[in-house]
Amino acid sequence: MRVLAIDSSNYVMGVAVMVDDIIVGELITNLKKNHSIRLMPAIEELLEEVGVKPNELDRIVVAEGPGSYTGLRIGVSIAKTLAWTLNIPLVGVSSLEVLAQSGRYFDGAIVPFFDARRGQVYNGVFEKGMPHPVRKSDDQIVLFEEWLKVNKESHDQFLFISNDLSNHKETIESILGDKAIFAPISSTNARPSELAVLGAKKEPVEDVHAFKPNYVRMAEAEAKWLASQEK
Repeated sequence: MRVLAIDSSNYVMGVAVMVDDIIVGELITNLKKNHSIRLMPAIEELLEEVGVKPNELDRIVVAEGPGSYTGLRIGVSIAKTLAWTLNIPLVGVSSLEVLAQSGRYFDGAIVPFFDARRGQVYNGVFEKGMPHPVRKSDDQIVLFEEWLKVNKESHDQFLFISNDLSNHKETIESILGDKAIFAPISSTNARPSELAVLGAKKEPVEDVHAFKPNYVRMAEAEAKWLASQEK
């Protein structure tokens, strides 16, 4: 099976190609640059480098969210277009589940998260498992300080995996103290190779056209528009 994995759900932009259970190529950047300009050229470059033509692909896998509203739209739109044009299956995988793979050996709560502004984060909880961590909660958006207080006694240790750690580290340490463990910076980029492996084992979506990103919450602009209509 030839799998193309695409992730533009956050600042990290990643593309990977897997051929017969071997990751033959992977491209990752963590830059505040426009994914709409960079993603398709990155896909084309990687496919050419590994010698896989688009019509040789068997499956498209995309990080479906949660994350950046704009980033998700870009990645999912490109993934849907490729899957429909090539007439191959499309698979969506949680962006948090991809990030959690970095903590698969940790004996405690594995907590990947993305900043959601105003003291909120998108997070999920996983526990040690092979070949993949075991999911213990749905993806959610929470007030992080309240979530930490409520869950403080649920585990002896917590591993936090995030590129947004600097925004929340002080709060985490003030509530959890020695229970808090922080992933090294080399483990905080969601790996598109992990996305490819996860997506290769999941069931494809039934309707490519109907597939939508998992925003977990409405986009801020949409929420404001709905609120204005209710007045």
